[in-house]
Amino acid sequence: MSKRPHAILFIVATIFVDAIGFGIIMPVLPQLVMDVANKPLDEAISIGAWIGFAMALASFFAAPILGNLSDAYGRRRVLLIALGGLALDYLLLTVVQTLPWLFIARIISGVVGGSYAAAQAAIADITAPEERARNFGFVGAAFGVGFIAGPVIGGLLGEMGPRAPFIAAAILAGLNFLYGLTLFPETLPPERRRPFDWRRANPLGALNTARAVPGVMAVVVILTLWQVASLVYPLTWTWYAIARFDWTPGIIGASLAGVGVVLALSQIFLTGRAVATLGERNAASVGLVGASGCFLAYAFATQGWMAVAVTPFLAIGALVQPSLMAMLSRRASADTQGEMQGVASMAMGVGSLVAPLLLTGTMARFTGPDAPVDFPGAAFIVSTGFALAALVLLRQLPKASPA
Repeated sequence: MSKRPHAILFIVATIFVDAIGFGIIMPVLPQLVMDVANKPLDEAISIGAWIGFAMALASFFAAPILGNLSDAYGRRRVLLIALGGLALDYLLLTVVQTLPWLFIARIISGVVGGSYAAAQAAIADITAPEERARNFGFVGAAFGVGFIAGPVIGGLLGEMGPRAPFIAAAILAGLNFLYGLTLFPETLPPERRRPFDWRRANPLGALNTARAVPGVMAVVVILTLWQVASLVYPLTWTWYAIARFDWTPGIIGASLAGVGVVLALSQIFLTGRAVATLGERNAASVGLVGASGCFLAYAFATQGWMAVAVTPFLAIGALVQPSLMAMLSRRASADTQGEMQGVASMAMGVGSLVAPLLLTGTMARFTGPDAPVDFPGAAFIVSTGFALAALVLLRQLPKASPA
């Protein structure tokens, strides 16, 4: 096998392992927090929310640093260090006994999870601009499948104890580290690297650099808006399904798996063809229109079969993120791909910080005993607004030549 397929397979595997790590803690986090903090369930839920916030905040600051480091020292070194750190972090989670150490462990997960920027940049290194949306789609599919597998693995192994899933995650990360160590080639040659600069590696410095490239900040804002809109599924779906349809955990799990499968298949088989036919901006526009329609359909669905019927149309929304990542990559030069992907990861981190309070808070406001009107789909209305705002900005964005 040539170097290029090995590189793509390793990057896809890396994102897959990252996604599993993100999802594997979901079924066991409440019990783990209750055990470590010695708190009842209601207090553990609040602690879990702050753990998630700390993890997202760590990723927000780490992403531009790791992206810049990969521009200076190569993608391979950064990705291998991140994977090794991830494996050690999972091992730490198997032995933590106090709440501060649990926070530290999840903060480390957020830091090494910032390697997403270096992985995306490696894809850009070895892919022609017109093929990047397709390969970014593969990365999105890997995340989608990993996000499905993570909760499943966590739930099954969690029956053995709240720490058992982390042993499996550590083994997966360790195996992926060995795969990369032996077969992953460096994708950024020395002549295309640039010196590391702390002024560009912090969030404000990264944004200043992004502002200097025409069109980049607009794409970053659009990506942030889309991140907030798309998080309505992982953040509110379980509560929405119970409040609106009275679904059981088994039905909810099956519905989430169905959503993940649709998104993964779309990014594998549809994204590349759609971008080749429509172009990146038009493909993202079609995706935003389709996603807005799905959000509205979920908001006003009154029967469970209606929600199931909408699920296949989520494939259209799967066009958005790979197309936007390809647009951002096209506007970056060869020696700033890691930096631009770090800015993109930072933008998604901002969305991940905003979305929980906004979307979950909106749903709580319209489902509680003091709600002005009982409307479990309220969060989907908010997501529709963010998706349409992203669409308006996208249509105003002029086309750009490669940097």
